[in-house]
Amino acid sequence: MKNTLKRTFGASLAALLASSATLVCCVLPAVMVSLGAGAVLVGLISAVPQLVWLSEHKVLVFGTAGVMLLLSGIMLVKAIRLPCPIDPRGAKACRRLRKFSVGLFSAGFVTYVVAVGFVLVAILH
Repeated sequence: MKNTLKRTFGASLAALLASSATLVCCVLPAVMVSLGAGAVLVGLISAVPQLVWLSEHKVLVFGTAGVMLLLSGIMLVKAIRLPCPIDPRGAKACRRLRKFSVGLFSAGFVTYVVAVGFVLVAILH
């Protein structure tokens, strides 16, 4: 059971990182250009050229992040149904890890939705 909770935490963390990639590929450039920081964006792309790859492969980035969020959500729902240990110390750690995993998943989901919103606005305008 403890191993399942750790895997759920890891899946939530991976989903958050994947959904953060959607922000980096799509939201960051749009916001920087909108704020008149195009030169800063050029400098950032010069320093980290992998950002161009992320922007060119938006479908792959968003698809991967969406699948990871879905898997993380499924694992989270299954882990929440598991009982926590009987001893008070283990039970407290179990509840804390569950809360943290839900928080990570929520942050990843919100990040993903914001990035999708930015991409849809960019496509429609």
